[in-house]
Amino acid sequence: MALSGMRGLSVFISDIRNCHNKEQERLRVDKELGNIRTRFKNEKGLSPYEKKKYVWKMLYIYMLGYDVDFGHMETVSLISAPKYPEKQVGYIVTSCLLNENNDFLRMVINTVRNDIIGRNETFQCLALTMVGNIGGKEFSESLAPDVQKLLISSSCRPVVRKKAALCLLRLYRKNPDVVNIDGWADRMAQLLDERDLGVLTSVMSLFVSLVSNNAEAYWNCLPKCVRILERLARNQDIPQEYTYYGIPSPWLQVKTMRALQYFPTIEDPNARRALFEVLQRILMGTDVVKNVNKNNASHAVLFEALALVMHLDAEKEMMSQCVALLGKFIAVREPNIRYLGLENMTRMLLVTDVQDIIKRHQAQIITSLKDPDISIRRRALDLLYGMCDVTNAKEIVEELLQYLNTAEFAMREELSLKAAILAEKFAPGLSWYVDVILQLIDKAGDFVSDDIWYRVVQFVTNNEDLQPYAAAKAREYLDKPAIHETMVKVSAYLLGEYGHLLARRPGCSPKELFAIINDKLPTVSTSTVAILLSTYAKILMHTQPPDVGLQQQILTIFKKYESYIDVEIQQRAVEYFELSRKGSALADVLAEMPKFPERESALLKKAEDAEVDTAEQSAIKLRSQQQTSSALVIADHPSANGSAPAANHLTLVKMPSQTVSDIQESSATYEEAPNPPVEAPKENGPVEVESNATNITEINNEIKVEPPSTSRSTSPADLLADLLGPLAIEAPPAVEQHPAQGLDTNQSPVGDLALATLEDQSNSVQPIVNVEEKFHILCTKDSGVLYEDPHIQIGLKAEWRAHHGRLVLFLGNKNTSPLMSVRALILPPSHLKMELSSVPDTIPPRAQVQVPLEVANLRASRDVAVLDFSYTFGTALVDAKLRLPVVLNKFLQPITLTPDEFFPQWKALTVHSLKVQEVVKGVKPMPLPEMTNLFLSLHLAVAPGLDNNPNNLVACTTFFSEHLPHTMTLVPCLLDCYENEK
Repeated sequence: MALSGMRGLSVFISDIRNCHNKEQERLRVDKELGNIRTRFKNEKGLSPYEKKKYVWKMLYIYMLGYDVDFGHMETVSLISAPKYPEKQVGYIVTSCLLNENNDFLRMVINTVRNDIIGRNETFQCLALTMVGNIGGKEFSESLAPDVQKLLISSSCRPVVRKKAALCLLRLYRKNPDVVNIDGWADRMAQLLDERDLGVLTSVMSLFVSLVSNNAEAYWNCLPKCVRILERLARNQDIPQEYTYYGIPSPWLQVKTMRALQYFPTIEDPNARRALFEVLQRILMGTDVVKNVNKNNASHAVLFEALALVMHLDAEKEMMSQCVALLGKFIAVREPNIRYLGLENMTRMLLVTDVQDIIKRHQAQIITSLKDPDISIRRRALDLLYGMCDVTNAKEIVEELLQYLNTAEFAMREELSLKAAILAEKFAPGLSWYVDVILQLIDKAGDFVSDDIWYRVVQFVTNNEDLQPYAAAKAREYLDKPAIHETMVKVSAYLLGEYGHLLARRPGCSPKELFAIINDKLPTVSTSTVAILLSTYAKILMHTQPPDVGLQQQILTIFKKYESYIDVEIQQRAVEYFELSRKGSALADVLAEMPKFPERESALLKKAEDAEVDTAEQSAIKLRSQQQTSSALVIADHPSANGSAPAANHLTLVKMPSQTVSDIQESSATYEEAPNPPVEAPKENGPVEVESNATNITEINNEIKVEPPSTSRSTSPADLLADLLGPLAIEAPPAVEQHPAQGLDTNQSPVGDLALATLEDQSNSVQPIVNVEEKFHILCTKDSGVLYEDPHIQIGLKAEWRAHHGRLVLFLGNKNTSPLMSVRALILPPSHLKMELSSVPDTIPPRAQVQVPLEVANLRASRDVAVLDFSYTFGTALVDAKLRLPVVLNKFLQPITLTPDEFFPQWKALTVHSLKVQEVVKGVKPMPLPEMTNLFLSLHLAVAPGLDNNPNNLVACTTFFSEHLPHTMTLVPCLLDCYENEK
């Protein structure tokens, strides 16, 4: 763009850049557009210089993103100007402002044609460039013959022929009829003999498009393509300007090999041999270097060569060489190269006799599942899924199940589906298949579709030998305090149908099965309640001789659900109740389920629908950067803390609820219980922590809410406890406990421990970070450092989905010596169900281990869980009790609010609101709708008409805790506001 001498344009650009905000910029642009419109109305008084200047300004305004809906006629008229400066402006601005369907373009077709067939090469280049950018059917019909003549003309300079080739490519894409196949086959063969690499590269782009539509018409061009590759591979007669980092014209190499992939095969033995020699040279001469630009060019050539090798179905030796080369690529540090290596290795699975060679790299592919880049993890998962067969299915599925512990929510659905399909297709035995699916449901219940457990039921129903085993495994999973609802469904179904086969086993009597299933009834959804009712009826039918007590319990449940709001549950309850009173009729109706007819697996159909690659459509998710004191290497080490139960390797601790008196006493200062009745485990296996003769359900059943006391003065600390208390709509509830429970109302066995702070602990090794500050930061963020001392750093990364959460603890050893006797125990309050994976007894030097933690929130509560973590370094024993940032706001779901929906009084705000607004300024920035609702709520909470009642403030805060995701940030503001108004 020649802008020299255009002072008006330079001043306008400076004015735009000096605007302080968008509004100033818009005003300046509107002013300039108005000025240009006025000047164009008096076009006769415009000099060529002024017209050119105003058109440049229009283009600049258009590039800023503003609509320019006038001046097109003046722009097009510049194309007809006899001088180069005006013609250049006309062609450039027309290419940018107008599309192929604009009516103004019809006015310049003749002018453009005259420039193309003229003898001025500069005008020819301008015209070809504009036509190549805009295209259009009318241009293709009128100008294609002239463009073709320029391309095949021997008298035209290479720069014109290059632009002619690309222009013809655009016209061909718009209208394929402009190229006559019969006449162009010989012409393309002549053009491929071109010595100028610039013209040859442009012609090759045109050739790729032509051969993609009709490869058979261009067989005579195939040997020419092979000769081009030979010339480039041997670096014969390649000008320096076409050598990129020592690689002869990599763009031409890529296009040539892509064109060859459109031909079905190469019959000529000489051409085939020459081509394979070139490909061999490319495979042998490509390696990973430090220069990124050279890597990009050489790997573009290499991966196109690999695609051509696969297309030509090369000899097994060359295919092995390709796989070995890709194996090197998936082991390098550069993520882009690893991604391409995994992607091309997945493509090579389509070639016969290559799968066994790819299996040699299985360990490295599995390592890629732990890569920080989610795109690489997806490619590794696809590759493992494709390379799986009977020989390696067991190992791959077990790796996928293990990866489920640390996989983020974004991949769990796809991971679960593929693991289930592989288990079904390549299961060495049906019992192994049942084990895999039950583990899958246990680890990723939210992401396991109903089709998966339906399939398990079909297999178990159709195989009698499998029924006792499946029922026994389902019974084992029901022992876990926190299981997913899908596990409840499949376990209840299996135990209802085949639980009687386990009657002689300990813990499997009908009464015991009913008790353990009935414990899950209050927590399940309506669809699961229907399955449980059927299970109760089955248990009642199989109980021989009849148990009167069990029958009475089941009939009571049927009677309870006879008036249930759901019609299906109501009908089941009524019918089961009547049938159970008729004795033998119950057995006839509830006979064992017949075998399912053989049918095609719904999972395979679902997998086909899920084959669409969504990794390319989503932004690449990088791992959140963690604060690390030294470089840590990811290392996976088996647990040295002893064997865990066969069913699961997860640590679960169950705790009774805190008493309200404990909560109030610890609201200002948290103190560790002097002698909590917690037995320290000798190994990181399942441990249940409960007070003797204390049942959580019984405690919760005894909680009673007293009416609020108006005479009691509320301090800020007490108010804070009220605001964060469970369902604090009114005053804090008082707790009454039965004396038989053996708990004093002023003492909580583990409750104080759940609120312990690090300052209460005496260790010779002190943290080097503010643990309290780190905890508060993680209450609003999902990743960061939880604890760090001179020997270890504990990082945390979390994901939340409704009432479920998945946390990963990163335990990093910062020293050159190992950390010994590592122990980790979770002490959760009663409202949380938490499962911690096993922790290795030893963390090697400079290594980091990942420990997944699953969380399920059962109800609202202010209590927090505690990580009791200890290790030994030399002679120093470090024991830290760390609060985990599993707080209420993590489980809140934001909704869209409008003032009219929730606060009809918002229009009646008074001057009093200005005081509240000053308080609001101190709150952490948040979106405007949430800030508006906060402001209105504060006004209603402390307005004079409400008498500054603390209960109104509590109710206001409870509303936010239910509807806004930033509850924790509102509490200081509410307290300050309350104090100011009081």
